[in-house]
Amino acid sequence: MIPSPPAAEPQPRRLLDQVRDKLRKLHYSPRTEEAYIGWIKRFIWFHNKRHPRDMGAPEVEAFLSNLAVQRGCWRAIWRRGLARCRCLSRW
Repeated sequence: MIPSPPAAEPQPRRLLDQVRDKLRKLHYSPRTEEAYIGWIKRFIWFHNKRHPRDMGAPEVEAFLSNLAVQRGCWRAIWRRGLARCRCLSRW
């Protein structure tokens, strides 16, 4: 009799999938969900694909400063970015 291979442990859900699930539970609109996902992706890409759990306030500040200074974003866009980064810290 050939022994069966051990059962593989389920992979943890990816961060963006977790965020989508949470936003859907909160009944956010699909457009709002995509806006949050877009900001989170830009944040992650800005920091060379580091996982947000390995980052803190200095990284958020660097990202928002880049938006405000180098890209010349308006204050309203800067605030949206801040709000999205704050929401990410809840997951």
